[in-house]
Amino acid sequence: MKDSKAHLSLLFVNILYGASHVLAKGVMPNYLSPNVFILMRVLGAALLFWLLMLINRREKIQVKDFGRLILCGLFGVAINQLCFFHGLNLSSSINSGIIMAVNPIMVLLLSFLLLKDKPSLLNSVGILLGAVGAILLTWRGSSGSTDSWIGDILLFINAMSYAIYLVIAKPLMQRYNPLTVITWVFSFGLLFVLAFPPTIQDLLQTNLEIPAVIWLKIAYVVVGVTFLTYLLTMYGLKYLSPSVSSAYIYTQPILVMAFTFLFAALEWSDDYRDSITIEKVGYMLIIFVGVYLSSLKNDTQTT
Repeated sequence: MKDSKAHLSLLFVNILYGASHVLAKGVMPNYLSPNVFILMRVLGAALLFWLLMLINRREKIQVKDFGRLILCGLFGVAINQLCFFHGLNLSSSINSGIIMAVNPIMVLLLSFLLLKDKPSLLNSVGILLGAVGAILLTWRGSSGSTDSWIGDILLFINAMSYAIYLVIAKPLMQRYNPLTVITWVFSFGLLFVLAFPPTIQDLLQTNLEIPAVIWLKIAYVVVGVTFLTYLLTMYGLKYLSPSVSSAYIYTQPILVMAFTFLFAALEWSDDYRDSITIEKVGYMLIIFVGVYLSSLKNDTQTT
């Protein structure tokens, strides 16, 4: 029963993420710079996590685990968010969804390295296919008016950073409540974001006279795509392996495409449908096959 709830929580996480790939593009760069958007997101979520933890019973963290929590804050919040928002600002929402699909392969590679497991033949073929698809997408997929290879590279770094986070956070989930872990992760992540030099400078130059509809999009990203998604991911990671947790990311390209058409039709976002091409769909399918083959063994063993 707990495994089923964990799977449902991860599916819901990716639905929330899929919508955000499109909605966030309507906020940057016209109203908020990527750095200010990240600061609002991390600060708002950190406050919500601390409020929720203060209502519940607080859990004491062992001193030896603070180093790992700091690394989780660096890779899971600061580097992850900075690269994602700067990449999304330069690239298209379609590319961001497709590139994130390579994350399970990265998680599997890191798990092999850290856990000393050797990949099977299918795993190796999957990793190779995923890498080929990702490289082709980056260097050949920039066909839409909103594409940027620099943005795509930043999105790849974001995917790698999040993969590192999922792997190093797993031991913490075996010792502590998910809420405790994520609260400290965001607390340290907030410090890293504040230490990023352009953040405060951009904040001082921001005009906060923003239309109500944009504030609603910002609130959605803070509450839905940060507070809820990280909390639900931690819950899923408590009962499932990092590879299984990350495998749900391969639903994002499909969700992003669906939300791109839906939000454009409803006039909730700019129209990015010109970024969807047959070529990109082909690269997406290559990545999907790679993800499927690379995670076959882990999915069947863990679930």
